[in-house]
Amino acid sequence: MENQEVTQQDLLSDPLNPFFEYTKATQGQRLLNFLIDNVFIRLTLNYTTGIAIGKILWAIFPDFMLYLTRDSNTFGLYIFSFIIVIVSYLFYYTLCEKIFKGKTLGKLITGTRAVKYNGEELSFRDAFLRSACRLIPFEVLSGFGEPWHDSITNTMVIQTR
Repeated sequence: MENQEVTQQDLLSDPLNPFFEYTKATQGQRLLNFLIDNVFIRLTLNYTTGIAIGKILWAIFPDFMLYLTRDSNTFGLYIFSFIIVIVSYLFYYTLCEKIFKGKTLGKLITGTRAVKYNGEELSFRDAFLRSACRLIPFEVLSGFGEPWHDSITNTMVIQTR
């Protein structure tokens, strides 16, 4: 049997495989997913995680926290905050897309979900790689075409309703 590479277009319109007939999410749906998820991450996850980690570190390492919060060391506080944001971002997208079968809060509201090009559910590795690819500088601008976190990981976002 020949080893044939299955393309995204094959999966979306192959008349011989109705199982693989999906409707891709629109750019509007994807933009709404992005906005909902990012507002949720920023308003809940980043703040609660930052406060919790800050309180824990303050209790365990008060001298380190005093050092971070001094006026002369704002750079250290920015780095600390940036690390919390990155971890929250990876945590949210990876766990949501794996545990909730390709859905995040935004995808749940817009009726979409992420799947592999072959229609299978995302593995933990797929979900993590999609999350990590979102951290590539200017990746958000790739949303005007095929987002890099889809093309690099061979995944796509489809409509579920």
